[in-house]
Amino acid sequence: MAVSLSKGQKVDLTKGNPGLSKLVIGLGWDTNKYDGGAAFDLDAAAFLLGGNGKAASDADFVFYGNLKHASGGVEHMGDNLTGEGDGDDEQIKVNLASVPTTVEKIDFAVTIYEAEERKQNFGQVSNAYIRIVDEISNAELIRYDLGEDFSVETAVVVGELYRNNGEWKFNAIGSGFQGGLKALCQNFGVNV
Repeated sequence: MAVSLSKGQKVDLTKGNPGLSKLVIGLGWDTNKYDGGAAFDLDAAAFLLGGNGKAASDADFVFYGNLKHASGGVEHMGDNLTGEGDGDDEQIKVNLASVPTTVEKIDFAVTIYEAEERKQNFGQVSNAYIRIVDEISNAELIRYDLGEDFSVETAVVVGELYRNNGEWKFNAIGSGFQGGLKALCQNFGVNV
């Protein structure tokens, strides 16, 4: 059974699951009733970060425009333009064994595409979550439901995988940003 986390909670991932290597990071959301005329397009992304919290290069940003990290350790499974239907809206696969040793953290974020032009924000999004699934057994290991504490933010860092004494852990972050993808990239040292 999956461990359900609240904001700020950290949990061991590999320590209690020896041999765990292949993960599916599922991100999902619903949009509230909205009559702005434009469709909502939310996008999941992963930032591979060093100990300083920054990406070593722009190639360490995995998203709809760069689907696979050169190491093969992180792969985005494709852009969902509508978020329709139940279950995960977008998925990112992580092979922990292939993640470069220089990567200390992998932060997962969701942004709203063209949020400013479409006058959209996370106050109009509900039921957002991140879950971590063992790709081999298909068992859900961790789930973090974000709740409804956003208003004007256009990007959210949902959670992060991080190394600690040779093991991988997960941190439920749920931190919002204004300025969308550009602000998020600047925060992590990526040029867009």
